[in-house]
Amino acid sequence: MEPAGTCEPTVTLFNATRGKYEQVCMVLRSPEEWKSVLPPDVYHVTREKGTEPPFSSRLLRCHDNGLYRCACCGTDLFSSDAKFDSGTGWPSFREPVDRGNILFSKDTSLGMTRTEVLCARCGAHLGHVFSDGPAPGGTRYCINGLALSFTPSGRQEGR
Repeated sequence: MEPAGTCEPTVTLFNATRGKYEQVCMVLRSPEEWKSVLPPDVYHVTREKGTEPPFSSRLLRCHDNGLYRCACCGTDLFSSDAKFDSGTGWPSFREPVDRGNILFSKDTSLGMTRTEVLCARCGAHLGHVFSDGPAPGGTRYCINGLALSFTPSGRQEGR
């Protein structure tokens, strides 16, 4: 992560690899800039609030230990320890690595009210959170695989 002090605005995020909070630069880009750095399918999901087809993500069947990060900015979002098979067709997690690494927004699209999940660093649309998950918390973060990158345990990925 880019250290704070070299940019404005900044945000405090939890770095799961280091196990500590760090103040980092927010990632602010125009739609044109995002289009130039993201594949079209990732752009559609993360910047246009799209949804990938169910059961299409390679990360759905990933059972390796590691971290799931934002595909746009590399922010640590979910641990493999929190992943579970919801049967819905999208990668699902019980909880984020830290609630401060994500934001929530009311989503009234498609004729229903849902809670959208966004990356706190770059604002990428990740998916939605529901209250039908496993015990003890009962939460299911239903996340588009295209909104995530995966880093196996023991390997660090630059941001």
